[in-house]
Amino acid sequence: MVIKSVNGKNPQIPLDCFVAENATIVGDVVLGKFCSVWFNAVIRGDVHYIKIGDKVNIQDGAIIHCTYQKHPTEIGNNVSIGHNAIVHGCIVHDNVLIGMGAIVMDNCIIESNSIIAAGAVVTQNTVVESGTIYAGIPAKKIKNINESDFAGEIERISNNYVIYSSWFKEE
Repeated sequence: MVIKSVNGKNPQIPLDCFVAENATIVGDVVLGKFCSVWFNAVIRGDVHYIKIGDKVNIQDGAIIHCTYQKHPTEIGNNVSIGHNAIVHGCIVHDNVLIGMGAIVMDNCIIESNSIIAAGAVVTQNTVVESGTIYAGIPAKKIKNINESDFAGEIERISNNYVIYSSWFKEE
């Protein structure tokens, strides 16, 4: 793994987190408890800070970055960031699922208990309402979570990734 200081800022990673051997975490990055950063994921806090809550999983190939002198990235608790997603200079509240290959751009706010569908592009300055599913390019609200089969999925996935990461820590 690459864990590197940038401009005197060191990543802060609790011992109960799992970081894959080829993940990269640099600069002003703070991880909460029970997080996992998977293979080829990059968390780059070189141009602003990145704060990540508890029980967050950043899946394979995902990129977390921020915007120089403008937008840090803040991620709440119980968040799953899918394979190859990009989360850039935005705020993601608690209990959120960002699907595989989704892009969340600068100055977006993803409110709690929401889902960004796989492949969605959440364009700059978008506010995703709590309890909704956004999908498409550009991403738009397609339904409320309570009207869908996805109720409970956010917490289930977050909990599963804590279990998955434990398999790698035992090795």
